[in-house]
Amino acid sequence: MEQFALGFIELMQVSGWYAPILFILFHLLRPLLFLPVVLICISGGVLFGAVAGTVYSVVGITLSSTVFYQLIQNVPSLLKRLQRLKSKVIKKQNTLTVSQVAVLRLVPFIHFHLLSLCLIEICVDFKDYIKASFLSNIPLAFVYTTVGQWLTRISFPLMVIFLFLLAGLTYLIRKKQYSLTLNEFFQPNG
Repeated sequence: MEQFALGFIELMQVSGWYAPILFILFHLLRPLLFLPVVLICISGGVLFGAVAGTVYSVVGITLSSTVFYQLIQNVPSLLKRLQRLKSKVIKKQNTLTVSQVAVLRLVPFIHFHLLSLCLIEICVDFKDYIKASFLSNIPLAFVYTTVGQWLTRISFPLMVIFLFLLAGLTYLIRKKQYSLTLNEFFQPNG
């Protein structure tokens, strides 16, 4: 996936004025390529900066959500499969609000279109769904595009320090296990 991301960034850099159009269209192809939304949004920050990357990502993600809505309406078997998956992931029969979906979209490992299904279930019609989808996509695009721009501005020494701090933190929060030999265990106290 790393090679794909690097190739994608290189393609966008040589695309010129039509790079934003390609980037938005790439959001539409993302589900077919099984790429996470987060990766594309971070790429938008690297390529276009935080503001333009966020705008392009919001447009692309919203178009992707629109295609998903049309697909769900025309393929009932897909809707049933996603509803079964939703019932496994979200145990309770509670419906999520648009704000809750917006927050959950910030979690990278939650399936994007599963949350889109939650929006479909709470929306009255297509227009309401597009509005809810647009609003819930803004935080996702903003946060991860900003992360992408931050990655382009960080110096190599600072990145190395950050990685060492991250490794140290990982070491400190590891699961601590102790092992005893049988001889140590059966030693008489005293």
